[in-house]
Amino acid sequence: MKKLIVLIFAAIGFLAEAQIQTPSASPAGSVTTVVGLTDVKITYSRPRMKGRKIFGDGESFLVPNGKIWRTGANDGTRISFSDDVKVEGVAVPKGEYLVFTWPGATEWTVSLYKDLDLGGNTDAYKESDEAAKFKVKSEKLTERVETFSINVGDIADNSTSAKVQLAWENTSVKFNVTVEFDSKVMKSIEANTQVSSGAYSAAASYYFDNGKDLKKALEWITIACNSNLDAYWNLLTKARIQKALGDKAGAMATSNLSKAAAEKAKNQDYVKMNDELAKSLK
Repeated sequence: MKKLIVLIFAAIGFLAEAQIQTPSASPAGSVTTVVGLTDVKITYSRPRMKGRKIFGDGESFLVPNGKIWRTGANDGTRISFSDDVKVEGVAVPKGEYLVFTWPGATEWTVSLYKDLDLGGNTDAYKESDEAAKFKVKSEKLTERVETFSINVGDIADNSTSAKVQLAWENTSVKFNVTVEFDSKVMKSIEANTQVSSGAYSAAASYYFDNGKDLKKALEWITIACNSNLDAYWNLLTKARIQKALGDKAGAMATSNLSKAAAEKAKNQDYVKMNDELAKSLK
């Protein structure tokens, strides 16, 4: 009897180890991007066309216009923000949300949904659990997208916004995410500019790049430069700030120091940038 029990457990163990794995019909996908100082993460399942008609009017389409869609497959698509953001102008607190959509011929409705337990169960959708709801225009793509894709792109030059793109078949939809980071940076500058020359340099660059107090920026970059007279990158920043303050002579003198240090370090990129600055000062 004991031998029989041992054989049974051995067979169970073998079956557990011998489970067969096969590719998912809608493989998992994810995208993570930092916009400004905010982490934006999206997790979703990616259905494929498989010869089907995807978006259009009528029940012959997989995702009919005007009908709620879980915006992917399986358990529904999730999007999270590490900080408070605005989505298409609507304030959205930091956290994780489900993404639901209502496709249309030229315009889609998009919802960020608070109750994650809903998953992909669109029948139980409640408007009271919406964190945001808005409309965006759709666009036709010239190349077909076989597998449903979500991307975060079009990050603004000043890092204050980006666009989330949904793309499948020949349709693309984008919605805008706006972030705020200036208050964080300013607090960090206040806390760290008494710590290291690197902090002074970063603070000065931020002030210069964002049109803040240039005299304060010059004060900080001067401290950074004095701590390392061979730091050609800091010297170039100082020269640019001096130029912005109208001190062309000072800017030229500082740029010459930066160029000499860059030549010593054999950094031709900074040599070239200093040459370009010198031309602009004449």
